[in-house]
Amino acid sequence: MLVLYRIICIVIGYIFGLFQTGYIYGKLKQVDIREYGSGNAGTTNAMRVLGKKAGIITYIGDMLKGVIAGCIVRLLCAYVFDIGTGDEFLSMEYILIMYAGLGVVLGHNYPFYMSFKGGKGIAASSGVIISLFYLPVMLIDLVTFVSVTAISKYVSLGSICLMTVHFVSVLIFVMTGCINAGNAGFPGEFLLLTFLFCALAIYKHRGNISRLIKGTERKIGEKKHI
Repeated sequence: MLVLYRIICIVIGYIFGLFQTGYIYGKLKQVDIREYGSGNAGTTNAMRVLGKKAGIITYIGDMLKGVIAGCIVRLLCAYVFDIGTGDEFLSMEYILIMYAGLGVVLGHNYPFYMSFKGGKGIAASSGVIISLFYLPVMLIDLVTFVSVTAISKYVSLGSICLMTVHFVSVLIFVMTGCINAGNAGFPGEFLLLTFLFCALAIYKHRGNISRLIKGTERKIGEKKHI
């Protein structure tokens, strides 16, 4: 049954990930944001193409689908799935939330009805991180993103550092037993899911990484050179 639960959670996550806030908001304005700017349907491109309001709405919408998917999995773990109690329950709950989170990011980045051309998954990933409800990791991630982005003026660099630090911090907290996924025999699977979750976001930023190295990446507020 645990295999079935994993599949169910991935499907739940993917369905929520298909809700493309930036794309939908753009269509309401008769604009396909994928045809402008960086060509993706995420928060940063929505802000550059349609303005700050669009960026805020896009972030909130994409973040909430990660949060809601995680909350639904928590409810399923508590009232539907037969996965035990105590530390074992908490361990499996974290793992199933991560399966749902991976599904959310896959749905956001590769929506089938948009020819698999979505966003880069940072806003959706932040929602998944919030849904885990582990405050120390949340604070570390938030400080990392805000400080790196504020100092460098590169949203992409802040996003890449966010996902890198997230994996490292989770690794530390799991291996020290602070996160319950490390207490009942499941740390390997949880860490693998977290690695895939973070690696997928960084992979989607490979173009940004190339531009950062070349010094051609656009900073916050910088106009596109013609």
